Amino acid sequence: MPSRPPSAKTLRRVMNLWPPYLFAGIKVLHLAEDWSSARVRLRMRRSNRNYVGTHFGGSLFAMSDPFWMLLVMNRIGRDHVVWDKAGEIDFVSPGRGDVFAGFTLTEEALEDIRERTRNGEKALVWFENDVVAADGTLVARVRKQLYVRRKPPRD
Repeated sequence: MPSRPPSAKTLRRVMNLWPPYLFAGIKVLHLAEDWSSARVRLRMRRSNRNYVGTHFGGSLFAMSDPFWMLLVMNRIGRDHVVWDKAGEIDFVSPGRGDVFAGFTLTEEALEDIRERTRNGEKALVWFENDVVAADGTLVARVRKQLYVRRKPPRD
């Protein structure tokens, strides 16, 4: 019997101690128990500044990287396979100071995925989130594409 996945609360705590996030200054501020939303902060540190003194682009992407997959995987159920397929980032303005990213997975998006994968077909689904400064300034727009497929029934 497969092991039970961790609760959102436990995963949030583990992610905040995970070295790539811990040392990059990334903190998971919120991960909803029903896996419907998440909020992440990236602190400006000497170790994550680029040559011109703004946030390193890799850190901006890393703060957004796993969340769409985690939310969909935990909401859609264990009868689906969910993988990251592609990602894009558009740098809009220089990021200085703390920046934030929020993710909200709607029931409509889940129903669309369920419908598209009902007969075992794969769905390639794009999700988008913004990275914003504390004052609301748009710093970057991140897009992630997920591969989702319903698992075949077991005999």
